[in-house]
Amino acid sequence: MKLGIAGRRAAVAGGSSGLGLGAARALVREGVRVAIGARDAERREAALSALRAEAAEVAAGGEGIVALRADVSTPEGAAGFAREAREALGGLDILVANAGGPPPGDFAGTPTDAYPGALALNLLSVVALCREAVPKMQAQGWGRVVAITSIAVRQPIANLILSNTARAGATGFLKTLAREVAPDGVTVNSVLPGLHDTPRVQSLAGGDAERLRAMAQGVPAGRLGDPEDFGRVVAFLCSEAAGFITGAAIPVDGGQDSHLL
Repeated sequence: MKLGIAGRRAAVAGGSSGLGLGAARALVREGVRVAIGARDAERREAALSALRAEAAEVAAGGEGIVALRADVSTPEGAAGFAREAREALGGLDILVANAGGPPPGDFAGTPTDAYPGALALNLLSVVALCREAVPKMQAQGWGRVVAITSIAVRQPIANLILSNTARAGATGFLKTLAREVAPDGVTVNSVLPGLHDTPRVQSLAGGDAERLRAMAQGVPAGRLGDPEDFGRVVAFLCSEAAGFITGAAIPVDGGQDSHLL
């Protein structure tokens, strides 16, 4: 299925690994010019090489693929990434808001002073990215925002109180924004990953292969998700065909979320 977004320009935060890289790959395969942002130089360059190779396979060329040093753990860093991506690509049509998660912990073991950092990483970074990118999307009459959050916004995950709290706040912001900018041709959606085979999930398993297998068995689909498949869902939400989908929070979790709606 052709998504009708070849030649569009996308900024993908946290695009050097995991679900962010999966999203960047899917967009590149559709002929989108992509700027990824990441802190780690080695992973950033490895991702850039992989994406340029992907672009060459679909005859899109690699000149429209760039990698930027970006730290979205602060609102200033997030806004700076969106701004630099727009400058590098000559504009922005698509924003994929994404960041790693804060440390695990429960209520009793998580001090109050741990919350501001988590909110900056998983809520305020989304706000800052959107504030930098969305107004120009409105002005041009077309835009797509897709935020990668978590199934925790529908069903809190034990021992992830910081992530549960911050991502729920981001979901409220995104839903509100979606309704405000819908008349301007800009859609705003979020994708809620469950357990996928990513460095984040491997870290939560503590590098224990047996624990990782047990986590996979707890998913109704019987396996961890594939970041490449996840990326295709993100790319579809950026498509022309998805222009009437906005304000949605879509689980991609192998059936893990047990809610009816």
